[in-house]
Parts: sequence; structure tokens; C-alpha cells
Amino acid sequence: MNMNYILFDTYRRNYLLPLTFLRPSCDIRIGIFTIREKWEKYLNTSTSTLSEDYLQAKYPLKQEKDNILINGTICPTKALVNQINDLRNNQSLVAKGVVIALRLSKDEIGKVYAEANDVVEIETTEPFIKVNFTWDIFSKNEEALKADFDLLTNGRRSQKIDSSNTVQCPENIFIEEGAKVFNASLNASTGPIYIGKDAEVMEGALIRGPFALCERSSVKMGAKIYGPTTVGPESKVGGELSNVVIFGLSNKGHEGYLGNAVIGEWCNIGADSNNSNLKNTYENVKLWNYADKHFVDTQLQFCGLIMGDHSKCGINTMFNTGTVVGIGANIFGAGFQRNFIPSFAWGGVSKMEKSNYKRAMNTTNEVFKRRKRDFDDTEKELLTHVYNLSLEDNFI
Repeated sequence: MNMNYILFDTYRRNYLLPLTFLRPSCDIRIGIFTIREKWEKYLNTSTSTLSEDYLQAKYPLKQEKDNILINGTICPTKALVNQINDLRNNQSLVAKGVVIALRLSKDEIGKVYAEANDVVEIETTEPFIKVNFTWDIFSKNEEALKADFDLLTNGRRSQKIDSSNTVQCPENIFIEEGAKVFNASLNASTGPIYIGKDAEVMEGALIRGPFALCERSSVKMGAKIYGPTTVGPESKVGGELSNVVIFGLSNKGHEGYLGNAVIGEWCNIGADSNNSNLKNTYENVKLWNYADKHFVDTQLQFCGLIMGDHSKCGINTMFNTGTVVGIGANIFGAGFQRNFIPSFAWGGVSKMEKSNYKRAMNTTNEVFKRRKRDFDDTEKELLTHVYNLSLEDNFI
């Protein structure tokens, strides 16, 4: 009988807001894949999710007689997978107090969130990537991207690199079937470059690895991209990017700078918009933390923009160093924006108000239609839940 694998959220999901308002932690993209996609490739099976009640309609929980529950903030390795599969019932794999995985029966799944004295802990010393904070996504992206590249390309052959391109270290470049890459500069001497299925790198693009362009995404003409950068599926990027992770279904299609940043899904960055990623004082950057409801020291000198799903900014928007934008915000107007913009905010420096519910839902519906997606009841209920949270708490 095949084992049933469940990816579970921990209290850390609150430290990953706004990126986890509309998804479990395991559906964060870091490297080429989401954390869920990584586990499913290693395990060669599908997974389900144990998370907040309001997320379960879209991310349902599947329970069987025998289950292995895996921490959704942890990226897999071959060694971890082997140790997890060796667990017996009521055993857990831990590393310095962090629970990596537990094997539990259907009746015992509640132990994942409780003090369970009869669960035997097995300590591991194997290294792994864990996403504890939003800024971990870009700061650990290089390590994750290289691991994903090795996993994805092992034993496979890349499509031929067209001779019109200027190439360094072609052995570190992998181009999937249907991708188009012409008259671009691809420097993989600093890390691998992965071009996904049916993606396009337009002429004049300058790309320095590590870099991943996921399926059906595009790099526009003359773009300048520094790794480690990931552009998720069905996204467009142009201008200048450095150490950016875009989850997918989002566009930064024009000139402007984005650095040390994470952009969720269904976002749009207006033309000539920029973010600062370094303070003039060279001090560590502080970032808004939803769990603690105050700004916290990231211990990073470079930290730019964290933007939640469905948020957008108009042309020439200027983001301060260490800015957090919630869900469904619409930002526009002159001047440097404040460095925390709550969900469903509408406006900018001179005036900011809460977006009208009907307008927010209509906009989302139109955006889905443009990409031939259905803004169904499940998606609407998710977004409505977060909208209502934002009415109750100004910090959401």
C-alpha cells in the first residue's frame, strides 16, 4: 500500500504572511519549484495539506489509515526522504527541536499540533533548507535553485542552444521543449540557467545565473537579470532584476529596478517602478512582521519588496527599502510609498483608503478572465475571507 503524505503548516506560516494568506507554506516557490512540487518529485506521488480551515476548500486534507506528515516550510533532500520513509508509527524526525516529519495513524493526526509524549523523536543531522521568514525566499533562492536544477535535469538532455546567443558555460544551461531563446546573452558561469517549457527569452536580454524562467513565461527585449532570480510560470519580466522570486502569473514587463524581492501571484508592477534594496546608512533592513505586528530586523543589508498576491502598482511607483505590501492592494501616486501597505489598500502617499469590496472582486475577475482562468467560488471565498480580515485589523 502506498503511503499517504500530508504537508502541514506550523506557526511559522504567520511569519510568512502576506505570502501565506492565500496558500499553505508548502506552496511557496523557492528555487524552480514550490516546496510542494519538490516533495512530490522526490516522493513520486501527490500530497495533501493540513492548514488553516479557510484554506482547506482549495487545499483539502486527505487522511488514510497510515500517514506521514511533513513540515511544509522544509525543502526535501534525498537523505531526508530516506529517513522519513524509515519512520515507524508514532515516530518523528527532528532537527534541533524542529519537527521535520511524523508518522501517525488517522486517529492520531492531531498530535502534530500537540505535546505527544508517546511520539518517539529521531534526531537527524542532515542539512536542509527551511523557510522561516519571507526574506528567506530570496536569500536562500540560490541554494534552492541549484538543487532543483540538478534534480530536474539529471539524466536529461537540453534542447540545442541557438547559435545566435552569446553563451558562457553551456553545460550549465538547460532549455526545455518549446522554449525560444534567440540573440540573448546567457552567462551560466555564476550558476545554472533553466528555461522552462514554452518560455521565451527575447533578443537583447542579458541573463546571469543562477536563473530560472518557468513554463510559458517570458523575458522581454533588453532585460537585465542578475541571479539568483526565479520567474514563476506565466509571468513577464523586463527592465532590471536582481535576486528576485516571482511566484507566477505576475508581470513586471517594463523598465525599472526590482531587487532582493518576492512577488506573489496575480501581481503587476507598473512601468518605471523601482524598489530600494539598500539603506543610505547601510544599516540592517527592518521589515513588517504580521505575527508580531511590528518591524523586525532581517539581519540583511539588502532587502527590497515583499508583495502579496493580487497587488498592483501604477507607473513610476517608488518603494522604500524593506517594503511589505499585503493582498489586493492598488498603489499609485508620486513620492516614496510607506514601507508597510495593508491588504486592499487603495491609493498612495497623499491618500490611502480601503478598496471597495465589489471593485476588488470585479478587478480580480477581470484579471482571471484575461488569463482564461475561472474566478470560481473557491477563489472568491478565499479572497473574501482575507478581505474581511483586513476590515477587522488595519495591519492586515
